[in-house]
Amino acid sequence: MGITTTVGISDMAITKSKDDILITYSLGSCLGLTVYDPENNIGGLIHCLLPLAQTDQEKSKKNPMMFVETGVPILLQKIISLGAKKKNLVIKAAGCGKALNSGEQFNIGQRNFTVLRKIMWKNDILIKAKDVGGSKARTLTLNMQTGETFIKSGGDLYKI
Repeated sequence: MGITTTVGISDMAITKSKDDILITYSLGSCLGLTVYDPENNIGGLIHCLLPLAQTDQEKSKKNPMMFVETGVPILLQKIISLGAKKKNLVIKAAGCGKALNSGEQFNIGQRNFTVLRKIMWKNDILIKAKDVGGSKARTLTLNMQTGETFIKSGGDLYKI
């Protein structure tokens, strides 16, 4: 039987086991990202809090997964170093919403998604599916058995 691995805020997990499930909870303005290579059965999930590492160099050095700018490239590098092929990668994004009562001044969710799109564009990788924006909280799951990514929000469960 496989293992369910919970990915916390500013964390990531990578697996090659078909039996594993990767999950992260409470995506609001944070970016949740699944990366999956169906041919080589390698998958990963990251939960990034903020868009740019340069806003806090000290935190960035301590935990680069906190930031989309540094965490996503590390996730991609690690998955490829395990044998995944860039051309096979299936990328799915969730979260990047508006934090409740946050006003418009910070727009962290939108900025998280913008930084992700720039990273993907620079690496010539398409985002296959996304469920971003709005103000709903999301749980993101990557099922390694099927390669499917699911979102749970407001009691609804759906595949993206």
